[in-house]
Formats: sequence, structure tokens, C-alpha cells
Amino acid sequence: MKAQQKVAEFFAEHDMEGEPAYQILDLASEVGEIAKDAAKSTDYGADPDELDVKDDELGDALFSLLAVAESLDVDADEALDAALAKYEARIEETGGPGSGE
Repeated sequence: MKAQQKVAEFFAEHDMEGEPAYQILDLASEVGEIAKDAAKSTDYGADPDELDVKDDELGDALFSLLAVAESLDVDADEALDAALAKYEARIEETGGPGSGE
């Protein structure tokens, strides 16, 4: 994945190698920022048509996820392909993508 390689190069250039456990915590924090934008902009769900999530917050979460993938030596493209195949199989079996668990 070109984006994953860009993150890896950025980390190497800025000597930002980190422990995956800390990167996962950072990822959770970044996803929380997206949720915060959603909660605030929609008045905590009362006005869903007003949803406003900042692009840079999505970028931060994507950066963090790709950093985790890189640190764990997971190819993000392969992981995405596996997830899509899993969802396709669920849709074929149950009619929906949810796990039902």
C-alpha cells in the first residue's frame, strides 16, 4: 500500500519508531477525536444531518492505523482484502455484513 509506505518512510525520516502497544493507544485516541467531532456536530446524535468530521482527524486516524500495521509487519492492503472477503462471505451467508455476535 502506497500510503503505508509513506507512513513508514515518515517514521524512518523522523526517527519515530515506536512500540505497537503505544501506537494502538494513539490510534484509539485518534478515533476518539472522530467520535468527538461527530458527537459535538450532531448535538450527541440529536441532529444527524449536521454531522461534521474534520478531514485532518480522519487523516490522523489513518496515519495511526497504518503506523500500527507497519509496526506489526502487516501489509495493510492484504489485511483490507481479507476483511472485504470476510464481509462478502457474510453478506452471501446472512444477507448482511455484521457478524451477529
